[in-house]
Amino acid sequence: MYQTLLATLEDGIYTVTINRPDKLNALNKQVFTDLDAAIDEIGSNNAIKAAIITGSGAKAFVAGADITEFGGLNKEEAMALAKRGQDVFFKIENSKKPVIAAVNGFALGGGCELAMACHFRLCSENAKFGQPEVNLGLIPGYGGTQRLTQLVGKGKSMELQMTAQLVDANEALQLGLVNHVTTAETLLERTRDILKVIMTKAPVAIGKLIECINVAVINDSSFTNGKTGYDKEVEAFGDCFATEDMKEGTAAFLEKRKANFTGK
Repeated sequence: MYQTLLATLEDGIYTVTINRPDKLNALNKQVFTDLDAAIDEIGSNNAIKAAIITGSGAKAFVAGADITEFGGLNKEEAMALAKRGQDVFFKIENSKKPVIAAVNGFALGGGCELAMACHFRLCSENAKFGQPEVNLGLIPGYGGTQRLTQLVGKGKSMELQMTAQLVDANEALQLGLVNHVTTAETLLERTRDILKVIMTKAPVAIGKLIECINVAVINDSSFTNGKTGYDKEVEAFGDCFATEDMKEGTAAFLEKRKANFTGK
């Protein structure tokens, strides 16, 4: 189905593994094509309730963009390359189903940007994050200047990107770049455990949460349609009242039983 990804579906969780270990899972055009298709599959396949994005091998989640594809690009071609990456990462960020990054090893450049596009991140103890593009005379192009700033604040984002300093797992946790640090051996298991909890909740409500929280951090008028996050929350709150899941959830609460959500 994919040339550069491995994908498995188990218990409603779609695990997408970037599979270029000989290139430290570097992002090339084919990876973006495959990721684009994978996100479409996550959205359209009713058997998929949640997803994990990870990388193959012990060394890297994604070590960066495939620099071999940068040679000879002019300004317009470079802008098109960045726009393509941003578009795919926007699709991940705006997925109505939870997409979590499980980061083992290096998440640098485009790899850090991919991880940050996911709804949140877990990492192993040997993980390293960074946006070292200035070492190449470049800046991040797939959303890194924006998402890193949203996650760690302006001052720290400025420092990390200007110095090309890498962040280890413990500092990433302290900065709020990741939610949990685990061993490499338990990384996927821990990620699945969190998703299994999320999957017991109302799917429509989870999707509305993603929409509203994204509005809180994304300064993009085309995304918000001119509405504030509070406006979006009021609308989404009302939308939830029109669902069968809301009726089931409130009835289950009053009847002191576990709710059986259907996503309707």
